[in-house]
Amino acid sequence: MKNTNLVTMKEALKIADQRGIALGAFEFWSYEVARAIVQAAQELDVPVILQGGKLEIDRMGGFEETVETAYMAAKNSTVPVALHLDHATTFEDCNAAINAGFTSVMIDASALPYEENMEITRKVARRAHAAGVTVEGELGRLVGEEGDIIVKGPEAAQTDPGEALQFVKDTGIDALAVSIGTAHGQYTFEPKLNIERLDRIKEVVDLPIVLHGGSGTPMNQVQEAIRHGIRKVNICTDIQVAMGTTYIKTIQSEGFKYSCENLWGPSEKAAKAVVMEKIKAFALM
Repeated sequence: MKNTNLVTMKEALKIADQRGIALGAFEFWSYEVARAIVQAAQELDVPVILQGGKLEIDRMGGFEETVETAYMAAKNSTVPVALHLDHATTFEDCNAAINAGFTSVMIDASALPYEENMEITRKVARRAHAAGVTVEGELGRLVGEEGDIIVKGPEAAQTDPGEALQFVKDTGIDALAVSIGTAHGQYTFEPKLNIERLDRIKEVVDLPIVLHGGSGTPMNQVQEAIRHGIRKVNICTDIQVAMGTTYIKTIQSEGFKYSCENLWGPSEKAAKAVVMEKIKAFALM
């Protein structure tokens, strides 16, 4: 395990709870993206969560290489930075991330029946907590695609408050991702967050609540959810879209000449701009 200055997500979320805000958990797949995220957080003086799923981690060479990438981006950070494994579906991947130096892992067994979800999540929590690592679990299912997980239809099962209470007791997790009407990826329907359901979950679950599928969700709805207790919001697609569209415009611009800075600089700036916008909104600035 690499010794880094990265903090646990649990510690970062304590700060968010004290401020009554949510932290952005931003997907990264390269040093440039990680650097843009950390720079934005520093300029706004807000803790931030760097996160990667298996697809992004594989692009960076593996778990240890991802830790190295995050460390390089955050080694001189003036704000707390956590490194989180997003949407792992196996104990083995969570264990590999813990051993490599991740400070937080998410086990997403929400596609499984409750008992199986509970058992694998509890197993991950026991392993992670022994190493001082934060654990996020998920109950309920989001529409869309996240890695190998595909859920169709806007009426996919949302999180049951009573079941959420039992799940937290059974597993010992540190944060709970819930389904209240968001989707992964780009929306194919008009989202409407179920704030009433969120309130009922918060009444019985005394943990940071996580909102996945933050990209594309109307910001007024996201901010309303934050006022009602959401403490972490995941963002991926918005960064990818900003970087992709900027890249296309850049190479098609009149007089464009190839160089590292000319080619990649504008996309990195676009990523940073998106992250800054989200951090401000999530901090209710």
